Order: sequence, then structure tokens, then C-alpha cells
Amino acid sequence: MTAIYKREIKAYFHTFIGPLFIGATLFLLGIYFSVYNLFAGYSYIGYALSSIVFLFLITIPILTMRILAEERRQKTDQLILTAPVSVAGIVGGKFLALATIFAIPMGITCIYPLILSAFGEVDMGESYLAILGFFLYGLSCIAIGIFVSSLTESQVISAVLTFGILFLGYVMSGITNLISQSGNWLTRLLSAFDMVTPFDQLLNGSLHVASLVYYGSVILLFLIFTVQSIQKRRYQVSVKNLSMSAYSSAVLVICTAFMVLLNVVACQLPSRYTEFDITRDKIYSLSDGTKELLASVTEDVTIYVLVNEKQADTVLDTTLKNYASENSHIKVSYVDPAVNPKFFTNYTDASVTTNSMIVEGSKRSKVIDYSSIYETEIDYTTYSTNVTGYDGEGQLTSAIEYVLSDQMPKIYLTEGHGELSLDTSFQNAIEKANIDYETINLMNYGKIPEDAQCVIINSPTEDLSADDAEKVLSYMENGGNVMLISTYTGKELTNYNRLLDFYGVSVSRGLVLEENAEHYYTNPFYLLPEIEYDTATEDVYGKGGYVFVPFSQGLFYEEQEGITVTTLLSSTEESFIRDDIEGNVDYSKQEGDQEGPFALGLLCRKTVEDGSSTALIYASEQLFTKDIDSMVSGNNQKLFMGSLGCMVSESGVSTISIPVKDYQVEQLVISRGNVVLLSLITILILPFAFLISGFAVWLTRRKR
Repeated sequence: MTAIYKREIKAYFHTFIGPLFIGATLFLLGIYFSVYNLFAGYSYIGYALSSIVFLFLITIPILTMRILAEERRQKTDQLILTAPVSVAGIVGGKFLALATIFAIPMGITCIYPLILSAFGEVDMGESYLAILGFFLYGLSCIAIGIFVSSLTESQVISAVLTFGILFLGYVMSGITNLISQSGNWLTRLLSAFDMVTPFDQLLNGSLHVASLVYYGSVILLFLIFTVQSIQKRRYQVSVKNLSMSAYSSAVLVICTAFMVLLNVVACQLPSRYTEFDITRDKIYSLSDGTKELLASVTEDVTIYVLVNEKQADTVLDTTLKNYASENSHIKVSYVDPAVNPKFFTNYTDASVTTNSMIVEGSKRSKVIDYSSIYETEIDYTTYSTNVTGYDGEGQLTSAIEYVLSDQMPKIYLTEGHGELSLDTSFQNAIEKANIDYETINLMNYGKIPEDAQCVIINSPTEDLSADDAEKVLSYMENGGNVMLISTYTGKELTNYNRLLDFYGVSVSRGLVLEENAEHYYTNPFYLLPEIEYDTATEDVYGKGGYVFVPFSQGLFYEEQEGITVTTLLSSTEESFIRDDIEGNVDYSKQEGDQEGPFALGLLCRKTVEDGSSTALIYASEQLFTKDIDSMVSGNNQKLFMGSLGCMVSESGVSTISIPVKDYQVEQLVISRGNVVLLSLITILILPFAFLISGFAVWLTRRKR
């Protein structure tokens, strides 16, 4: 086999076909690499690879057309067949030679993500999985081309037939959709010839074992077909041909049946055994919170997806399979709107979009509109909409918890004292955690409502009235939980401070400045505090990120019997508090400044007559705002929901909130000079280096 391999490698480079294939592949890839990755700044090379798949329809037939057909035409195949090499060795050697030629541009392509990483963050797992998928697709096409070449002695016929087969595999997905969008036995049969869908599955950043099995089966099966094709011709003159031909047919049937069975098994196995999330942000993986919830499910929950299964969102479909594989009580059912257009009216009066979901349990149901699955933002430079986040898991976990829960926790936000309203993103997070919330003015209530699991007073700029303060104090004395967020006003808030004093806490008059460069962002007032572990901070503790606390006061507390205080956020020993900040632009520590460290977030528990009262206390008005939260990739919102969950759980009600997963492709910052240089290298220098050297070798040998 080694001799055959070396012979074919030399032949392809001496006849210029090998360099032509390599140069053409690198040239076209270089064009799309420059457009998507260099000029547009996308960090994912899969965009370029998916754009040149059609190249296989042209280059593979040219590459494989002579591999056996030319041997047969020149009768040199008889010499090979009589050599002390098995037919399988001959076919294997030829296939490996072509695979090596294809591996050369693929090896060069493997350098491209490394080049891109010099200009920004690149998800290496996704990039190299896309390259692997492209390589396997190409090898499958090569195996088909070798088989077709074994059937004829005409290179032209071989190339045309190979093109036809590869073209059918390229468009088969569209053909099956034309036949039946809902699917039937014919489309399922034809789907076996769909060569693009397995590649698309690998492009999404999820390692599908079924895709690997499919391409491996195609490669092995067509190589076996090639061996049997040669064997049949090898013995066609002898009487032995009859038995060998029958044996050959049996081998083909057995091998085909085995490969079909192998693919069926691979597709039927639970997704947790066959699909592995390679993405940096684990788009397809279920979080620990979701797995804990699903492990506790003991009654049936059905998720209806309003779309034809063949047209389903691939990312959402993968997520749904993960849910179903975690617990047999979770059922996923696709409802084709074309077949049952009024199905959703059994659950809601509002209109829903395609790919929306209905989660139904024994107690209630919840509709998840497809528009809430992805977060988007408008790029006002191009007036286009870009997807920035994926919330499929968050919405599904919230819905499942909702349909199974016996009771929904209720929280109240106060108003009437200049409080800051929660941004929409934080309101959505509360709703996703299945927490009911309401904004109230204490003046209109004789006391805090009895169903309150928590009361939030968010950065009041005016003091509470004595009456309002008494209502909140009475609520806390009876075991109520509060979240108190202070803000710098420069004036005394006597009644509000009474609420803090209930837990032995007070706030500084001035603001905290940080001198440790690793714990502030651009400005000493923009604090990046140290995070201590607690149930309220477990989603941000030790994750390698920051919580952003701008313009924060310091928090102080006195140890008192019956009160337990835990520091959640704190500044460093190099921090200090400055009382007079008006017009003061000198950020260095001065005489009279109080030295740190200081608490910036506290968890307080006080023993009261009816049990205990819990308070989460922070001292930064902007801590829980969308703009500040976006600076740290959602960590402030995680802290907010962790704090809220901590207090709600004190009332015996558990909540789960899965944050939105980042879905943006990282934008690379590449200078114009580097763009031009790299474009020249990938489009011109590399491809033409192979073409020119290959042409030179061919021309030299021709003159001999």
C-alpha cells in the first residue's frame, strides 16, 4: 500500500492536477477568508468554509477522475492487480494519496484561526470543529469519486458522474423539502444522501457524533464498493467469477446494512452521549441549575414546538434534545402550523410566531414566543439587526419551573421617594425566574402586603416619611426580607438610615476611591471589588469576571447579638473614602481620608420573634442598571438575581434564573495594512506559489 501511495502522490504532482487542486482551494478560501474574517472582522472561520463547499462539485471530480479510470484505459491496472498487494491495499493507498493532497490546504487553513487570534478573541474549538467538518465532507466526496472512477475507463464520464452524485448530495436537503415538508418514508430514505446537513451540524459548534459516523460510513462504504467493483472485474473471465460475484454482492448488502444500522443507532442515542458542546460560552450545554431542576421533575411536561421539525431552529432543536435526554418526563413534540394552524389557540389568544413553544404541565401552561429566544441589537451604522444573545435555556427552564410550581413568589418595589426604576433587562430577569413583582407607593398601603417575599428600596434620593419607615420596620420585625440599595445624595436620609440601623449597618458620607489598579476601571470611582463566596454571589464568584460598582459609598456595621453579617463585596486596603468630592479632581489619598478596606455589599440576617429577617445591602445607585451590567457581561445582573433568589429562598420558595448566553461572534480589530497584507498572502501568494511550482515541475518533465 505504501508503494501505491507514493506512486500516486508523485503522479498527481507531476501532472499538475495536485497543485491545481491545492491552489484552487486556497484561492477561493482566501477570497472568502478575506471578506468575512479580515475585512468584516468576524473571528469564526466557519463562515468562509461554508461558502466554498460548492467547490467540491468541481474540484473533486477533476481530482479523482483519473485515479482508476486512467489505469483501466491504459491497461496498467493489470500490472497493479497482479502485484503482491491486496485490492484493499491498492484502493487504500490511492485514497490516502488523495487525502494527503486535500490535507495540504486544510493544514494551511488550520493556521488561519491562529492568525486571527493575534487581532482578538477567537473560539478555537468552534473554528477547528468547522475545519474538521469541512475535511470530512471533502474526504467523503473523494471516496465517492474514487468509486465512480472504478466503474469506467473514461475520465470525462467519471468526472461527469461524480459531479452528478455530489450535486445531488449538495441539494438533497432542498429536494426532500420540496417532496414533503412534514417528512415521509421517501424523504427519510433520500436524507441518507444529504451530505450537507451533517456538515452544517458541525459548523454550529456542537460535535455531533452522528455527523462523524455519517461521514465515516460514507468514506468506508464507498471504498468497499470500489474494492468490490475491482474484484468483480478482476475475476470476470474465470468460472470463479460466478461465486465471487455472488460473494461480492453479499458483501455489499451486508456492509450497506451494517452502515445503515450504525447510523440509525447513532441518531437514536440520547443527545448527552452523542452531542458535545465545543462553543466557548456553552451555548448548547445545560447549566447545573437546569439539570438540578430536571432531575427533580416527576410529572410529565410536554414542550410543543410550533414548526415543521425539518425547518426547526437548529440551535433550539439541540437545546430541546438535551432537555428530553435529561429526564424521560420531558417530551418534545413538533406541531406543523401548516397542518394544525389553530393549535396554539388552545393555550393563548395572542398570535405567536413560527418556532415558538408551548410548555404544558399538569397545573398550567406557558407560551414562549420565538422572539424571546434571541436577544438582538440594531447596528445603526448599517441599520441591520444583530443577534447578541441566546436565551433558549433560560426561557425553557423558567417555563418548566413555572408549570410545575405550586406557588409563585412575590416581591414589591417601592416608589415615591425618588427611587430608581429597574431597567427592562432586570425586569425580564425577574419574570424569567417566575417571580411576580409589583411597584407600590407605601403611602397607599397600611402595611407591607402579606404575600411579600421581599421588598426592594432602590436608591431613594429623598428620605422616607416616618410612617413609611415604620411600615417597613414592622415588616422586617415580623421576618420580612429587604434589599436596600443606597445612593450618594450629599444629604441626611434619617428615616431610611433607620432601616439600615435595624441590622446594625450605616453608610459613609462620601464615596470610595480605589488606588489598586487591578480593582478599578479607568477611574478610581469605578470599583471592581473583591467578591466573597455566598449563595448570593455563587454565580459570579470564581468565574474570572468582575462585578462593576461605580460611585459607591462604604458600608459599616457593628457586631450585635442576634445579627449575622457577611461581606459580599469589598474594596482593597489601598482604597479610601473622601467625604468632599464636589469639584475635587485629585484622586490621590489625602490627609483626613478614611483608609480601607470597605464593605460595598452586605448580607445581613437578624433573629426576630417569628424567625429571621434577611437584608441584602448595597451602596451604589448604578450597580443594577443595564449600562453598567453590560460592562461586565451580565455579572451585575447575576449578582442581583442571586441576591433576590437568596431572599426568596428564605421564604421556602426556590427560583432558578439562567442568564442569557452570549451569542455574538467576536469582532476582530485589524488594521488596514494587515488586512491588505494578509489578503495578498491568502488570495495570491499561497495559491499561486503552489500553481507556479506545480506548473514548473510539469513543464520540466514534459520537456524531458
